[in-house]
Amino acid sequence: MSIVTKVLMTGNAAIGEAAIRAGCQCYFGYPITPQNELTEHMAANLSRRKGCAFVQAESEIAAINMVYGASLAGVRVMTSSSSPGISLKQEGISYLAACELPAVIVNMSRGGPGLGSISASQSDYFQATRGGGHGDYRTPVLAPSSVQELADLTHRAFDLADKYLTPVLILGDGILGQMMEPVEFRHEAPEVPPVRSNALRGAKGRPSRIVKTFTSNPSTLEELNWSLFRRYQVIKQAEVTYDTFMVDDARLVVVAFGIAARIAKGAVKTARIEGLKVGLLRPVTLWPFPAAKIRKLAEDVKQFLVFEMNMGQMLEDVQLALEGSAEVSFYGRTGGVIPTPSEVLRVIARLYHQKGLHR
Repeated sequence: MSIVTKVLMTGNAAIGEAAIRAGCQCYFGYPITPQNELTEHMAANLSRRKGCAFVQAESEIAAINMVYGASLAGVRVMTSSSSPGISLKQEGISYLAACELPAVIVNMSRGGPGLGSISASQSDYFQATRGGGHGDYRTPVLAPSSVQELADLTHRAFDLADKYLTPVLILGDGILGQMMEPVEFRHEAPEVPPVRSNALRGAKGRPSRIVKTFTSNPSTLEELNWSLFRRYQVIKQAEVTYDTFMVDDARLVVVAFGIAARIAKGAVKTARIEGLKVGLLRPVTLWPFPAAKIRKLAEDVKQFLVFEMNMGQMLEDVQLALEGSAEVSFYGRTGGVIPTPSEVLRVIARLYHQKGLHR
């Protein structure tokens, strides 16, 4: 039976609730601002489901290795952290990718580098979209821009992880994690998902299996890398997601993701009121990146503005997508400074007139 509920929740709590409803059976985490409410929600609520386990690990490194073990056992498993905590998990994420183990990793990012600040930032784009750890691997990266989308994309993350046998990252930030919005949960009556057929649950009745990430044979490792590469190509073809807003007649398109896209959308709405033909493209999947859609827009749009809360990281992917077919400008704030829609509007208006788009 389908059950629908709508409640006012923080983004962090919404991820936790969505994960439980998506069949998450194990959560392993370690406290760090600004994602602590997610850990608290899992601690208080995961026990609603039979056979589920919450563990506050002794460190981020311990948490990701617990994820590794739980995924080997065939259950849906999640961990979460923020920026420097995700850095500590990167070796474990690389191991998950190498062993083709599904898991969901949430990063509610903060200002960096180093310990940085606890304020919201988007400075982890490179870390998330380039794999982050060592070796030839990628991870699907989902970038929500609302509390509702945090919940929806949590369900999608678990499904993608199981479908492609890969870790999947949800890249949020301190604003999304702390803000409160109404969330509608649509779900089936909760049931524990079936155990994966390739799980290690004992060898009774079958030959034993060994799962490891090391091989002394370069050819064997090359074969694994090619196998992963082919899977990543399938993901790039099948899983690209994005939103557009007022791009049909736009002369300038803003490209932004996550909370920056929320800020940019407010600026675009006001720009339209002021007679400026401006649109917005918001990548929902940061990897795979919607490069083809950006190239398609460039057939009619010759001015793009990339807006990020960092020093210009997604900017590189937009430039690679356009291959010189349109001009790309950049505006960003970093270190946890939160720009306003009016601030972004001033940048849009200045660029619009400088490039003669008002004529």
